[in-house]
Amino acid sequence: MAQHATRQTRTDDRPPRRLPLWVAVALSLALVGPTLAMAGNGQGIVGTVGKGMPLVFLIGLVGVALVGYGFIRLTRRLNHAGSVYALVGVVIGPRAGFFAGWAMLGAYVGFAVGLVGLITGFVNALLLELQNGRHDAFQVSWLVVTLVAVALAALLAARDTKLVGKILMVIEGVGILGMAVLVIVIFAKGGAQSTGVDFSAFSLGNGVDFSGVVTGVVAAFLSWAGFEACAALGEETDDPRRNIPRALAGTLALTGVLFVVVMFAQTIGFGTDAKGLAAFGSSGNTLGDLGTEYLNQPFGIVMIFAGVISAFACLLASASTAGRLLFAFARDGFGPARLAALDGPGRSPRNATWVVLGFVLLVNLLAWATGWPDLGSGNTSYDSYAMFATAGAVSLMAAYLMAEVAAVVFVTSARFRSIRQADGVDAGDSLGEGEGSRLLGVALPCLGFAFIALVLWYNVKGQHHPFSSPAYLGLTWAAVGLVGAVAARGVTRRMRTSLADELAISPAAVRKSQLKTP
Repeated sequence: MAQHATRQTRTDDRPPRRLPLWVAVALSLALVGPTLAMAGNGQGIVGTVGKGMPLVFLIGLVGVALVGYGFIRLTRRLNHAGSVYALVGVVIGPRAGFFAGWAMLGAYVGFAVGLVGLITGFVNALLLELQNGRHDAFQVSWLVVTLVAVALAALLAARDTKLVGKILMVIEGVGILGMAVLVIVIFAKGGAQSTGVDFSAFSLGNGVDFSGVVTGVVAAFLSWAGFEACAALGEETDDPRRNIPRALAGTLALTGVLFVVVMFAQTIGFGTDAKGLAAFGSSGNTLGDLGTEYLNQPFGIVMIFAGVISAFACLLASASTAGRLLFAFARDGFGPARLAALDGPGRSPRNATWVVLGFVLLVNLLAWATGWPDLGSGNTSYDSYAMFATAGAVSLMAAYLMAEVAAVVFVTSARFRSIRQADGVDAGDSLGEGEGSRLLGVALPCLGFAFIALVLWYNVKGQHHPFSSPAYLGLTWAAVGLVGAVAARGVTRRMRTSLADELAISPAAVRKSQLKTP
């Protein structure tokens, strides 16, 4: 059996550590995409949960907060461009890390593929509004939007990461400001005349059942998916053990309050009766339609445009994060060496990001040419978003499950005591060795694991046609990663050595923390 020498850390395969906290927040915020999430993620679950959409998002917030706690515990000590690939790989083992990283890669790539279809839908909704809803209104082809969106994303991906962060922050800032204005106006006017401000939207009963709510929670996970994207900037962010956890917590706090409040405002804005819920479900852009109804047409147009640019920002963030995962894989020997190169003015993984965008282009071209997927909405571009983004969310849940296990192992195992206490952390630190800290470090990730497993089960159990099922598509991607993790024995041994080196763990800590590869 061949032995692999420990690889020495080289400066040319590490991106410069110069990004401030706000850039990490911008990447996570852009990948979450608050404006597009609120404009386009509710329609798909109205038929399942009815007026219970605010309840779905409230439950989703609890679940994603449990997952976020595990990520915060891990990134307080460990940071890497591979995000969950490295966090799980060092704590549990390289095969588990590869599986988790592969699942997360599939999630980000799935989001990027689907987002092109959503951008197409938003662009056409904008054009329809500009033409006053004429039945013969000019609409743009999905093919044209695909070519323009991917080309623009590829151009920006070659620019400095800090500049891209500024662009992403401005885009999401405009959308969030617009949503705040809309929410205030809806509440001030008392919601729809037929039903008013209906707080029963937060309770079960009256057509809202437990099974439907749990099934709908996957849409909430889709809305928050990507909150952990800033972890992929762990090698580029200044003082990452302080700033990455802050970025994670800040993103969850901001989007958590925003999503629950805005979804409640939208639900009562359309109305919680059958007519209002039907209007919600058929809306091409809920923020734009409500903006026109409760303020005026120019404001509605601005909100639809905000949805367009937010969807594009999410595409760029998804591709950038997936590119960093590809970069981390290639740097550790799983992939072409060219993908491990750092190029451009900011020395970022440009080649890897371009490969992701090339794949996004190919899949969208094939979908446009073949008319697949067809989920029955009558709009293939929207069906593409529903298929690939939901599949990505399911694949992401598999990665989250592994992260929760890693968080428990990291907090409880004596192997990692020296790492937990590194950098002058006191034994009684809230994230250190205190008894209460260890109890939370076990209880909360375990609850998060159970929550994700429940959501996965409810979204898979009723599927009977795997080829047209987003859930099965996501699980198939994760299964391919599992097979690869088992088969690539030599590569995973090399990954173990590389990860320890890249995370700058001391030799003594490495000997204590590494698990043997079977």
